[in-house]
Amino acid sequence: MPHLALYTFGVLKSPLADPAPLMREFNDSGEAVYRKISRHPGYLARAEAAGGVRGTLFSSDWGAWGEFAVPTWYGKGRTVETTALAATLSLWTDPRPAFDAIYTGLHRAALNRRYDWFERTGHPAYVTWWVSDGVTPTWQDGVARLEHLHDHGSAPHAFTFHHSFAPDGTPTRVTGVGPESDQDH
Repeated sequence: MPHLALYTFGVLKSPLADPAPLMREFNDSGEAVYRKISRHPGYLARAEAAGGVRGTLFSSDWGAWGEFAVPTWYGKGRTVETTALAATLSLWTDPRPAFDAIYTGLHRAALNRRYDWFERTGHPAYVTWWVSDGVTPTWQDGVARLEHLHDHGSAPHAFTFHHSFAPDGTPTRVTGVGPESDQDH
């Protein structure tokens, strides 16, 4: 049975290593959100660097998730001191539980603060796509799908919750999804 891959990407206003209270708050809330989401029904796995060292995204060993990659529009630093991005890559049983985990609870509260932490880039903040059972999506897959979504809009190859597709490519919709402006950012 196919699984849903979910890649998220955002450009932060300040580097992850910035000691200012706002970035400490972002980092602290992120840890709590990850713990909560990892216990959500329908969650299967997420990319985690070997050793779990924060801020070393580009030089970490990501195992089966592949070499860390970012979209072409990311133009900030790539060192521990200068990296200013947040990215996730995860696997889900299907769109509904992924949607619920993202748009409720702690993650919803974090989304409500996204413009405190993230730049408005004009690019999509996430993309979903189907992978075959047993396949681990890579960071490069996520980047390619996000760039495809930006360039071509939702399609079976790369889509959003608001404009989603079944594994066979049939257009579908996650029930209960509200206005596009609330779901695709």
